[in-house]
Amino acid sequence: MAFFKKLKDKLFKSSSKLEKGLDAIIEEGGEVDTVVQDDEASSEPVLNTVEFAEITPEPEPEPEPEPEPEPVAVMPTLKVEVAPAAEPEPTLAPKSGLLGRLMGRATPKAVTRRVLDDDMLEQLEELLISSDMGVDTALRVTANMAEGRMGRKLSTDEIKDLLATEIARIMEPVAKPLPIYPKKPQVVLVVGVNGSGKTTTIGKLASQFKAAGKHVVIAAGDTFRAAAVEQLQVWGDRAGVPVLTAPEGSDPASLAFDAMTKAEADGADLLMIDTAGRLQNRADLMEELSKIVRVIRKKDPSAPHNTLLVLDATTGQNALNQVETFQKLADVSGLVMTKLDGTAKGGVLVALADKFGLPIHAIGVGEQIDDLDAFDPQDFANALTGRTL
Repeated sequence: MAFFKKLKDKLFKSSSKLEKGLDAIIEEGGEVDTVVQDDEASSEPVLNTVEFAEITPEPEPEPEPEPEPEPVAVMPTLKVEVAPAAEPEPTLAPKSGLLGRLMGRATPKAVTRRVLDDDMLEQLEELLISSDMGVDTALRVTANMAEGRMGRKLSTDEIKDLLATEIARIMEPVAKPLPIYPKKPQVVLVVGVNGSGKTTTIGKLASQFKAAGKHVVIAAGDTFRAAAVEQLQVWGDRAGVPVLTAPEGSDPASLAFDAMTKAEADGADLLMIDTAGRLQNRADLMEELSKIVRVIRKKDPSAPHNTLLVLDATTGQNALNQVETFQKLADVSGLVMTKLDGTAKGGVLVALADKFGLPIHAIGVGEQIDDLDAFDPQDFANALTGRTL
C-alpha cells in the first residue's frame, strides 16, 4: 500500500522516538544471546510469501504426471503447510542443524534480550506516556503486553510486535470511513481550532469524493479570514468543485443556510462547510458554532449529517481537551488527524481512540493531495512502533 509506505517514511519522529526508547530499555539490563534462525524462526516470513504467491500463482512446469490435479491440490497445501523449500526433499525439510546452515536455512544471529520484570514494565510505561499515549492508555497497553509474559526474555523486535498488536487492537473499533447517506445534500460540517488543517482537509476530501463520482459543493464558512477563503478556492479549482463564499465579516450561519439551499437546488451529493478556527476556551466563538448548527437544522432537522473535528497531532494531549469541548457543542461524529509527520508524539491518536471511541475517518501526513487517506489501524500501529514486516 503506497500510503502505508508514505506513512512509515513520514512518521519517522514518532517511530524513531519509540524505537530508540525500546532499544535503550532492552539494552539496559539485557543479555546478548546467539540465536540460530531455524525453520520455526522463519515460519512467518515463509507464510507471508505463500500468501503473496497464492494471489499471483506461478505455474510450475513439472513434466512428471501427478494423479491429483495440481491446481486443486497445491492451493490448500500452500495455505496449511509451510513450504520447506523450492524443491521439496523429505530429508532436508526437518533438518535445521549444520546442513540447514549450509543450505541457508539457519544462521546464527546475536540478539539482545531482557527479562520482562517490574522495572522494565515501568520503563515501557514511561516511554509510552512520553509519546503522548496518556497515563491510563499506557498502563492498559503495558499490562496487556505483560500478561503471561512476566519473567520471559524479550528482544526489541518482540516488544515491537506486542506493542503494535496492542495498539492495533485499540484502534480497530474506531477505524471507520466517512459514512455516505442517501440524503441529498449530505451536510458535512468541519470544525477545529486555529491552524489544525481544516481548510486543506476539506480540499483533499472534496477532491477524493469528486474523483469517486460525487457532486460536491464547498461553503467557505470562515468569513473572518480572507486567506482561508482564498485557500479554499484554490483547492476547489484543483478538485473542480464549486466554492460558495460570502463577503468578509458576514454571518457564517447565514452563509451555511444559503449554501444548503444552493446545494439542494443543484442536486449536490455532499455539502462541506468550513468554519472559522476557534479555541475551545473561547466561549463566544464556541457559541457562534452552536448557532451555525441551529440554523442548519432549521433547513434540515437531521443536519449536519457528519461533524468532523480536525485535530493537529502536534498539539499532543491538548487534543483530548479539544475533543471533549467540541463534542459537547457540535456533536462531533468523527475525527481527522493531521500533521502526524510533524510530531514525535503520535501516540495521542491511541489515547483519543481509547478514551472517546469516536470514529477516525482519515489521517494526514503532509500537504500533498494524496497525503490524506483512510485510517488503517494495523498500518498505523506498524508505522508508529517502527515495526518492519
